[in-house]
Amino acid sequence: MTEKSLYDKAEYFQNRELSWMEFNQRILGEARDKDNPLFERMKFLSITASNLDEFFMVRIASLKDMVNAGYRKRDISGMTAREQLAALNVRTHTFIEKQYTTYNRSLLPRLKENGLEIIDYEQVTSSEEEYLEEYFHRNIYPVLTPMAIDSSRPFPLIRNKTLNIAALLEHKGKKARGKGLSQASDKDRDKAGEKKNRYDIATVQVPSVLSRVIPLPALKSDQTGQGEGSEKLSEGRVRVILLEKVIEHHLDTLFLNHEIICSASYRIMRNADLPIDEDEAEDLLKEIEKQLKKRQWGEVIQFIYEDRMDKRLVKYLKKQLKVHTEDMYEVNGPLDLTFLMKCYGLPGFDHCKEAPYQPQASPALSADQDIFAQIRKGDVLLHHPYESFDPVVDFIRQAAVDEQVLAIKQTLYRVSGNSPIVAALAQAAENGKQVTVLVELKARFDEENNINWAKTLEQAGCHVIYGLVGLKTHCKIALVVRRETDGIRRYVHLGTGNYNDTTARLYTDAGMFTCRDSYGEDATAVFNMLSGYSEPARWNRLLVAPFWMKDRFLMMIRREIAHVKEGRPGRIIAKCNSLCDKEVILALYEASAQGVEIDLIIRGICCLIPGIPGVSDNIRVRSIVGTFLEHARIFYFHNGGEEEYYMGSADWMPRNLIRRVEIVFPIEDESLKKKADYILKTQLSDTMKAQCLQSDGSYQKVDRRGKQRIEAQRIFCRDAREASQKKEEVSVRRFVPGKAP
Repeated sequence: MTEKSLYDKAEYFQNRELSWMEFNQRILGEARDKDNPLFERMKFLSITASNLDEFFMVRIASLKDMVNAGYRKRDISGMTAREQLAALNVRTHTFIEKQYTTYNRSLLPRLKENGLEIIDYEQVTSSEEEYLEEYFHRNIYPVLTPMAIDSSRPFPLIRNKTLNIAALLEHKGKKARGKGLSQASDKDRDKAGEKKNRYDIATVQVPSVLSRVIPLPALKSDQTGQGEGSEKLSEGRVRVILLEKVIEHHLDTLFLNHEIICSASYRIMRNADLPIDEDEAEDLLKEIEKQLKKRQWGEVIQFIYEDRMDKRLVKYLKKQLKVHTEDMYEVNGPLDLTFLMKCYGLPGFDHCKEAPYQPQASPALSADQDIFAQIRKGDVLLHHPYESFDPVVDFIRQAAVDEQVLAIKQTLYRVSGNSPIVAALAQAAENGKQVTVLVELKARFDEENNINWAKTLEQAGCHVIYGLVGLKTHCKIALVVRRETDGIRRYVHLGTGNYNDTTARLYTDAGMFTCRDSYGEDATAVFNMLSGYSEPARWNRLLVAPFWMKDRFLMMIRREIAHVKEGRPGRIIAKCNSLCDKEVILALYEASAQGVEIDLIIRGICCLIPGIPGVSDNIRVRSIVGTFLEHARIFYFHNGGEEEYYMGSADWMPRNLIRRVEIVFPIEDESLKKKADYILKTQLSDTMKAQCLQSDGSYQKVDRRGKQRIEAQRIFCRDAREASQKKEEVSVRRFVPGKAP
């Protein structure tokens, strides 16, 4: 038995899916934390709901597929797919109960105290009822499609993630005829045909094209009233009602000549994993377009409904949707809590929110100067969203109109709905430059958006490629080839996050500009690999997955072990979103056992268990959940004093290291190394938003007794503001894009 295999025990690993549930639990903890502003708590609760939706559609769905296929292989924690589903069933039911306890007991009363009421129809005043009556007939009624279900109209397709209202109806004529049966015996009623199917059933989809949150008009201050139904409300109060409540109240207008016996909302989640066989697909774009439509027909993996739904309706829907009992969730409150994000956007509640942060200009880059001239002065590292993403957009915009630029090459994984980068790439092609864009069509839940962008870019004259068969292209790289007086020069941007100007204000990421020849050569090799069959024998600087990166990481971990064995310090710091690659974890266990000090900043999934005596007692794991979504990947290795820093797009997960094209790049400039070190050390000092992973798989907030209150994200905001303010005002000629300097 090798030394490595000593740590290969199931009890040394946390299950990936249960670890993810712990991550969502940490977000829910922020929703319950009374130290957070009220509307921020509301936003965190909304995030837990959207996260859980995707978890069901992808991870739960994948486990169900494994069970259905008879897959019995155990994961690194020793659990089969069936065992994982059983454990997750308990966790998800408990979690959803806690979501609604948070909503009903923690948030609703506090929201009301602060002037926001989310009301039911029973709480509307007479004037509000008049307003809603008109609002329904003018704005809602024309959009609705009531779906009766009977022998000639079978149960309709209930689309994935849609909100629906089910109703039990009775025809008024049938009810009148039934009155004559009231004195008859049970036997007589059966003979008369009053059977269990005497009620009609219908369903109505709540239109997603309409706003789900309906603000009610403010009542005039001179309105008065006494007792129940009073019209008098305090000034500054906002009352909203949900769209489904208005529709449900007006169901009788959709089913004339019927009496509504009962009604309630329900929602389903379907398997949304796309089974794409790229080897067989003649046209990947068309194949993905075809598979996207099938998402609406996937197996129902979650049926969630209001606890007031009549048992007859529950039983009927369960049968029609072919739902297993364990996949049914009864909740006390509005379905799909993502509507809270809409409430967050309501005006007039600034006192309940974090003060908005405006990304600051980088001291190293001036918007009114030639960005290429500035990069030639030295490498530039940007830390988003603290520093603005604008230079990244300007990099492509200036290249699009610069007379000296010959070619632009870029990867796109997720971009914004109205992407300025896509517009600039299209403009560059129209200006006659050679533009090559790799658009990843398999970016989950962005497939349709990316297909549209791919078509737009092709129509503009860009050469659009879709990457390597069987691999997602997840790396973030842009290359600009420019003719200059001393020859061809290549400018490169490498990042940890997407080229998305919207999420760049919400996610913490980092990106580096450089024109070093070694990086330019590697960038060219990356695009040649993606567009053709060229696979370089070696790389100058970049670590590229799936062929070389993992081996390099393992080598660097083992190098720290070697240093410790030689009597020198061994130190590793890694910040990434997830850690679940078994070989990497085993290498970290070995390093810990040999005395290497390891600090891990893992936002989400962590299958490594710290604190195991003799195995991982030199490993500390923390997760930071704050205002911004932690997304940057940064790696540090002490290397016997020759310290190395890396950043990139890859997490320590099998999918990143084996099944994706990823890039991790070294930081070589000494001033940029200090910046990377400062980011890591500040996060390791966080005492406000950090939670530490325990050996039992749970997380605990940092014990702040005797410690300074340190919140890393706030510090980075402060630092960026101060650096921007100190930036010297230098009088320079205003740069005109398109003209040679």
